[in-house]
Parts: sequence; structure tokens; C-alpha cells
Amino acid sequence: MSQPPLSVMALAMPVPTGEQLKAARVAAGLSQAQAAELMGYPLQTGSRGGVQSRTWQALESMTDERNMQGPVFAMFLLLTGQHPDLVLAHRSPSTDAPTSAPAANPQ
Repeated sequence: MSQPPLSVMALAMPVPTGEQLKAARVAAGLSQAQAAELMGYPLQTGSRGGVQSRTWQALESMTDERNMQGPVFAMFLLLTGQHPDLVLAHRSPSTDAPTSAPAANPQ
């Protein structure tokens, strides 16, 4: 028995500025290290002993040329419940239909 083809959904995934990324992180109530950990970026021990992410710092920097890729930013917004159009939802095991679920809160 064949399954119907999956529908494809087009998403706008613009590259965020450092300012937009910082605003989204702050709105989620996350430190740079927590946001970096959520998205799988490396963490280091800082000079004062705390955990930090130089990668995340660079992505939020107004002077660094690096930017977070649009699809990664879209996933960050989804994971923190901030996406303007979509929410993450668990699939129901019996019907494969999405069921509502609260956004992940890594705190």
C-alpha cells in the first residue's frame, strides 16, 4: 500500500541580523550559552570560569561578518515558540496527525 506524497511547504527563511538574533534570544529568556547549546553550537569556558559560546557571540555581533543561516534561525524561532506562522507539534502515533504541544523550553 503506497502512501500519498508529502506536501511541500515553502517557508520564508531570511538571514537575521545580529540585532534580530539577540532580540529573539532575549525574548526567549536565554543566555548566549543556553541559546548556543539549544542550537548545537560549541561552548567554551570563559576567562572568568563561566560557560560561553564565541560562535553565538559572533553571530550577535554588529561588527562580525558572520550571520546565522535563515533555516537555522527559523528552527530557533520554532524551538523557542517565536515563529510568526508555525508551531512545533508532536505527531499522534495512531493518526500521524500533529497534536498541539508546548514549545520546548530549555531552561
